[in-house]
Amino acid sequence: MRENRLPPVPAPTSNAGVPTARLHQLQLIAASRVSACRTTDRQQVSDIVRVTVDNEVDTTTFRAIVDAVAPTTPS
Repeated sequence: MRENRLPPVPAPTSNAGVPTARLHQLQLIAASRVSACRTTDRQQVSDIVRVTVDNEVDTTTFRAIVDAVAPTTPS
């Protein structure tokens, strides 16, 4: 007899087509790498994020991750 199962629910994706869990994972990895380097230079943060995401996200998502993980500088 045939089983009456529903198809699996697809993982939620971001606007960039990247699964949101993977996007969150990339952001956490980038944040830990930036923290380990103890850098405040935005260019270095961008380089670290670029190496971390390795063409998995679009430009807008890349900028959002950089903004999220870049340390805030005191004013």
